[in-house]
Amino acid sequence: MKKLFASLLLTGVFAFSQFNAVAQDEVSSDSTAMVDSAAVEEVVAEPEPVAAPMMEEVVDEPEQSFHQIVKEQFIAGGWEFMGIVLLCLIFGLAVAIERIITLNLATTNTKKLLANVENALASGGVEAAKEVCKNTKGPVASIFTQGLMRMSEGVEMVEKSIIAYGSVEMGKLERGMVWISLFISLAPMLGFMGTVIGMIGAFDAIAAAGDVSPALVADGIKIALLTTVGGLIVAVILQLFYNYLISKIDSLVNSMEDASITLVDILVKHNLSK
Repeated sequence: MKKLFASLLLTGVFAFSQFNAVAQDEVSSDSTAMVDSAAVEEVVAEPEPVAAPMMEEVVDEPEQSFHQIVKEQFIAGGWEFMGIVLLCLIFGLAVAIERIITLNLATTNTKKLLANVENALASGGVEAAKEVCKNTKGPVASIFTQGLMRMSEGVEMVEKSIIAYGSVEMGKLERGMVWISLFISLAPMLGFMGTVIGMIGAFDAIAAAGDVSPALVADGIKIALLTTVGGLIVAVILQLFYNYLISKIDSLVNSMEDASITLVDILVKHNLSK
C-alpha cells in the first residue's frame, strides 16, 4: 500500500513538473511575441520623414490673339472651301461699301432743294429752276430736271416724266444689291458643301483604319464643320450690310416720292399765278 501511494505521488509530482515547464514555455513565448509585436508597432508607428513638396514651376503660355485663332481655324478648315467663302466675304463687302458710299452721296436735302426751285421759278422761271436742279447732285434733283424739261407740255406730262424717270433712278439705287444677296446665299451653301465633303473624308479614314476611333471621328467632324461656321459668319455679316442698304434705299425712295408730289404742286401753283 505504501509502495502504491509512493508511486502515485511520484507520478503526480512528475506530471505537475512537466505541466509547469510547458506553461512556463508558453508564457515565455507569449511574452516574447508580445515584445516583438510591440517593437513592430513602434517601428510602424514611427513617422517617416515627409519630403517637402516641390513647387511646381508654372509657365505662363502666351495667349493667342484673335487674328492667330482665326488663322489657325481657317487653315484647319481647308483652304479649298474656306478660301471660296473668304472670297464671298471680300466681294460682298466690296459691293456693300460701294453701295453705302453711293447712297450717302445720293442723299439730298429735299426741303432745301424744293425751296430753291420755288424761288427760282418765282424769280427766273423754268430755266432758272432747271439750273438749280442741274447744279444739285442726287436722284431727286435728276427727277426734278426731267420733270421741268416737260413743263412746256403741261403738268400731266411732267407727272408722267417724273414717274418714268423715278423708276430709272430707283433701279440705279438698287444696282448691285443682287450681288450681295447672291453672296449671302452662296457662302452658307459652300460651307455646307465643304462639311459634306469633309464628312465623306472622315468616313473614308474610318474605313481605312478599320476601327471607329473617337479621336479620328472628332477631328474629321471638327474640320468638316469649320467650313459651315465660316459660311454662316460670312452670311451674317453680309446680311447686316444688306438690311442697312435696303433701309437706306427705302428712305431715299420715300423722299423722292414726297419731293416729286411737292414739285408738281409747286408747278401747278406757278402756272396758276401766271
